[in-house]
Amino acid sequence: MTDPRPSAVARRLAGVKDVLAVGGGKGGIGKSLTAAGLALAGAREGARTGLLDLDLTAPSAPVILGARPRFPDEAFGIEPVGAAGIRLMSAGLLSGARPAPLRGAERTEALLELLAITNWGELDTLLLDLPPGLGDEMLDLVRFLPRTRFLVLTTASPIVRATVHRQLDLLRRVRTRVAGLVLNMRREGGEEAAARELAEATGARWLGALAWDPAVEAAVGNPGALAETRFFADVRALWRRLRSKGAGPPPPPAPG
Repeated sequence: MTDPRPSAVARRLAGVKDVLAVGGGKGGIGKSLTAAGLALAGAREGARTGLLDLDLTAPSAPVILGARPRFPDEAFGIEPVGAAGIRLMSAGLLSGARPAPLRGAERTEALLELLAITNWGELDTLLLDLPPGLGDEMLDLVRFLPRTRFLVLTTASPIVRATVHRQLDLLRRVRTRVAGLVLNMRREGGEEAAARELAEATGARWLGALAWDPAVEAAVGNPGALAETRFFADVRALWRRLRSKGAGPPPPPAPG
C-alpha cells in the first residue's frame, strides 16, 4: 500500500513560501538559537514565520522561546502553538521532559508523521532546526521537502569546519540548495578568514558572522530579553541578508 503521508506533507506546506533549514553537522554550535532567532527576527520584521524543531530526542526550541509543554490543538491535524509571534511545533511540546529515544527507521517515521500532521497555514518562511549529524533527518528533508534551502553554521573550531565541509559537499552531491555559510560565536580576532576560505572552497555564499554574546544564556526562555542581545542584532541582520539574496539555483553536481 502506498504511504499517503508524503502527499499530505505537500498539502500541509502548500501555503509556505520558503523553507529554510539551519544545520551544521555538529552539536553545540548554536543551530537551535540561530533558528529560533531567525524566526523571531522574521516575526519582528512583519513576516509570517514558523519554527519546526526537528531534534526529536533533545528538542530545545520550546525552552529558547519560553513555550510551555502542552499538546497543541487539533483541527484536521495539529495546530502549531503561538510563541512570540512565531508558529512553533516541536516534539518537546508533546513529550515535555520525558525522553523520546528513537533508532534508525523510527526517526524517519517520526519526522514524516510530524510533517504530515502539522497545519502550518500561510507562512512567509518556515525555519527548520536540524539535529546534529549528516544523515537521517537531513537526508529525509531532501527527500520529503525538496525545496528546502540549507543555512549552514560553522564555528572557528577546525573540527567543526571539517564536519561542515563534509555537509556542504553532501548537499551539493544531492543537488540541494544552500542559502549560505555563517560563522557563529565569533570572538574578537581573525576568526573569519578560515570560515571565508571554507565558503570559497565549497562554493557556498558567505553570509557573515554572528558574535559570541555571553548575555544570550540569561535571555533563554524570554524572547523579549533575547531580542535585546547583540546576538539577536546580528541574527536580524542575517535575516535581512537572507531575504534579499533569495534562494538561488540548485548547485551543480559534484565531480565524480
